[in-house]
Amino acid sequence: MKPIVIKRIYEMYNADDGYRILTDRLWPRGVKKENAHLDEWNKQIAPSTELRKWFDHQPERLKEFAERYREELLQNAVDELKRIRQIAAKKKVTLLYAAKDSDCNHAMILRDLLNSFAY
Repeated sequence: MKPIVIKRIYEMYNADDGYRILTDRLWPRGVKKENAHLDEWNKQIAPSTELRKWFDHQPERLKEFAERYREELLQNAVDELKRIRQIAAKKKVTLLYAAKDSDCNHAMILRDLLNSFAY
C-alpha cells in the first residue's frame, strides 16, 4: 500500500500529494475550489456535525472524540474506507483538512484508521 498522509488544505499544492481528498464536511474558508486541486471532496468520512461541534478542537476531548469518530466511521463509512484503501493500493493518498492544529484534528484519526483498517 502507498502512503496515506495528511495535510492542511491551506498548504501549497504539490503534484507529489497523489490523490487528494478533502475530508471536511464544510468547505474551508478562503479556499477557491479551482485552487484546491482536489480529486474528491468526501463528506461521508467527515465527523458528523454533532460530533464536530462537541469536539470543538479542544485537546482535552481528543481521546473521546477519536473513539466516537472511529465508531461513526465503522458504522457508517466502511465502504468508503475500503474504497480509499483501494486507491492507496495504487497511489499515494493525501487527506486534506482545514483545522489549524496539526496534532488535534480528525484527519490524523482517519489516517491512522485507514492505515490499520483490516476489512
